[in-house]
Amino acid sequence: MTVSVSATASDRLGDLAERYWEHRLTTSPLFATFLGDHRFDDRADNLSEAAEADQRAHLVAFLHEARALDPDDLEASVLDDGDRTTLDLLVGELEESIVALDARLVELMSDQMQGVHADLLTMAGQLSVPSAELAPAALTRIGALATMLDQATTRFRAGLDRGRTPARINVERSLNQLDGYLASPLDTDPFATIAAPTHQQDGWDGEAAWRAAMADAVATVLRPAFARYRAVLADDLLPVARPDDRAGLQWIPGGPDLYRTLIRIHTGLDLTAEELHRIGLEEVTEVLPARYREIGRRAFGTEDLAEIFHRLLEDPDLRYRDGEEILAHARQCLADATAAMGDWFGILPQAPCELTPVPEYLAADAPAAYYTPPAPDGSRPGEYHVNLHDPTSKGRAETASIAFHEAIPGHHLQLAIAAERTGLPAFRRLSWGHTAFVEGWALYTERLADEMGLYRSDLDRLGMLASDSWRACRLVVDTGLHALGWSRQQAIDFMVAHAPVSRDEIETEVDRYIGMPGQALAYKVGQREILRLRADAEARLGARFSLPAFHDVVLGGATVSLPVLARRVEAWVQAELSG
Repeated sequence: MTVSVSATASDRLGDLAERYWEHRLTTSPLFATFLGDHRFDDRADNLSEAAEADQRAHLVAFLHEARALDPDDLEASVLDDGDRTTLDLLVGELEESIVALDARLVELMSDQMQGVHADLLTMAGQLSVPSAELAPAALTRIGALATMLDQATTRFRAGLDRGRTPARINVERSLNQLDGYLASPLDTDPFATIAAPTHQQDGWDGEAAWRAAMADAVATVLRPAFARYRAVLADDLLPVARPDDRAGLQWIPGGPDLYRTLIRIHTGLDLTAEELHRIGLEEVTEVLPARYREIGRRAFGTEDLAEIFHRLLEDPDLRYRDGEEILAHARQCLADATAAMGDWFGILPQAPCELTPVPEYLAADAPAAYYTPPAPDGSRPGEYHVNLHDPTSKGRAETASIAFHEAIPGHHLQLAIAAERTGLPAFRRLSWGHTAFVEGWALYTERLADEMGLYRSDLDRLGMLASDSWRACRLVVDTGLHALGWSRQQAIDFMVAHAPVSRDEIETEVDRYIGMPGQALAYKVGQREILRLRADAEARLGARFSLPAFHDVVLGGATVSLPVLARRVEAWVQAELSG
């Protein structure tokens, strides 16, 4: 699209947003495929320093162009998602992306959560070949993925040269994932068994030969690359990795500055580690215990916090017998929420949400559940992934709040609705930024689910409180690890004392915080801001306040930053007051 000099500021902004998004897809071909754009299916992401330098130059040029636009020439409506809101979000996303590149984050992406290998193994099951014409591209991509893994190890070694050692526990968990994948049978390999059209569907008679070629490429090209990647983790990273008593960023050169950067990226707010630590301590030690005592009295006949925690963790009657019980409970929660959502939201998603078990090779080191959004073209539903590893260790109290967080009314409702706001620029609908909004909304809905009548028992409500405790603990533990010099054991001990979550799950979570500094802060920060905005709107509007209307304001702008959300809610309140 070419825009003339005489074009309106709105036209120039629209063109800029389109060009930025095209650049984003071009430089992130795996992300493009995940979104249903198959133009780059023969490629993988280029992780080289040269590629990042080129990407940065493009982003700086986009940012310069965005800042040259005069906001006074743009449509100003905040509530109706005028151009000023789009410009604000675009400038913010460009600035954040440049900061992230300058932080050289890929040098630290060897962990079990956002590590290059973990992302590929998680994404593999979501990729597909929708037509026979795209099959050769998928085969070519196997070699590109191998190159991507090799590029990652080059960047890891560069990080070591700068003193940026990983935490030992993250390397060990990554090795466990890689060993699980490399030991798995080739006939179950997610890259070799990628979904593709059958000959019955489109007359493709070359599927068998293509499948054989894919299996051969995975066996001779991709798996050896994963093995080389593993060798670098074992031989280069593990011997110099940070021990458990120095697990946080504080212990690497430039770590404190990097952590401050990550706090800003993940929360979108100018908060200090000390502020966040204090907020978390207040929630954990003052706010939440009162609620535990209230519900514990009804559920267990006691207000003693230690006894309530003990029952939740140790009572064998409150644990699952097998994975099928977990799946059945999760399905019921999803069905209940789906049936109820029309009474609480005006805007509803068109895409369905399906429940899927976490792959076995990831399960031991993965969280209890996670969500992947639907493809914008409708080719893939939203998926709520449930972890069935060691099912008898999982408590019945946990499932409901997790289901509402990950699926409906949490992530699925927010992300599917965002993707379906087709009148907005693609970067607003489909970008995965603004963690505090995305995760804050999901955590907010755990409490909302109680208002919706979705919790069937006080046991479920105690699970909701356990989930809230867990997220409040994150403020204390994440900052403790990365800013205050806490050891891994200190972090584990704090969560054991203040959250009724199994020790195994706590250890998995603490290791996640070690490997993803700052990300876990976003949940509680976002939830608190949405609750604050709701309380303020209720107080000012009184009888004119409508909760479904508030939810539509929150979700109707797609994925936004917390400051933009605050402006949207304020504009809505003012409109209601004046109307």
